[in-house]
Amino acid sequence: MRKVRFGVVGTNFITDWVIAGAKQDSRFELAAVCSRTEERGRYFASRYGIPEVYTSLEAMVSGDCVDAVYIATPNFLHASQAILCMSRGKHVLCEKPLASNAAEARQMIAASEKYGVTLMEAMKSTLTPGFRRIARDIGKIGKIRRWSSSYCQYSSRYDAFKAGNPVNTFNPAYSNGAVMDIGVYTIYPMIVLFGAPDSVAASSTMLASGTDGQGTAIFGYAGGMEASVAYSKIADSYLPSEIQGENGSIVIDHVSRMTSVSFIPRATAPAAERRGKTVPVDWSIPSDKDVYYHEVEEFISLVLAGKRESDINTHHNSLLVMEVVDEIRRQSGIVFPADNADNPESL
Repeated sequence: MRKVRFGVVGTNFITDWVIAGAKQDSRFELAAVCSRTEERGRYFASRYGIPEVYTSLEAMVSGDCVDAVYIATPNFLHASQAILCMSRGKHVLCEKPLASNAAEARQMIAASEKYGVTLMEAMKSTLTPGFRRIARDIGKIGKIRRWSSSYCQYSSRYDAFKAGNPVNTFNPAYSNGAVMDIGVYTIYPMIVLFGAPDSVAASSTMLASGTDGQGTAIFGYAGGMEASVAYSKIADSYLPSEIQGENGSIVIDHVSRMTSVSFIPRATAPAAERRGKTVPVDWSIPSDKDVYYHEVEEFISLVLAGKRESDINTHHNSLLVMEVVDEIRRQSGIVFPADNADNPESL
């Protein structure tokens, strides 16, 4: 069986989670790690038995030790690092969000085409069995009227931020904030299922650092469908997400995982008799795989098949998401240094 040799850049907890899922695919081989310091790189390598350690991404991708790179660095580095890797003939699995903005996303997509390599955004939820079931059977709920999604999770860094300590999580220089880090989970499945909205109305709670702590957005679609999303890094929520149709609704336990999915048919009895008349149908697809397995499995399959993009996490979908996020940021007054073409960190 052919294996794909991965190098990873970024050694945070997300990398740990992705590796745990990736190890369930026998085609995955962890060949190298790139870290800012030799000490951190060697420590990370010792935990996973990684043979090669680099402190220079250029050095890691210029040789022949890796076929693909998983990028899990701060958002503002995604585009420049991905384009460097692709220019050296390496396939790229890039953590979400794909880039700081749509302009960078377009440059990344162009690089994938120019160098003939695979580029995929690591949006795990849309590659899970639960989402695939939704996409397959969504027609059963009839004419779709609403997408409603919530992802609110109190950040482990927020207390430090409130205490006056600088944290990357709420630093616009890192292209961070609620819509970038969490809001994209509520928007990406909407784009995959329904395409780009016709209108966007957004509101954000701005923090003193210049980025958003939470936000909401309402989207209009032709044909009488509406969508609403809520996201936060400064408060928790336990609401599910939902797709409402004229013949029933789909309820999703958590939009970032989609492990439990239910279809609730519309009751046909008169309104006074409807209570208790509907019985949810479990659409969940049991899996013994880690939730991060599915994105790596998809990516490796693309690489081995010689395909540049996923049929689900397409380049077009990733670009549309960035365009929507750009508009939310524009309406909210969220500006990143990466938005400035003269910024040396931008492309």
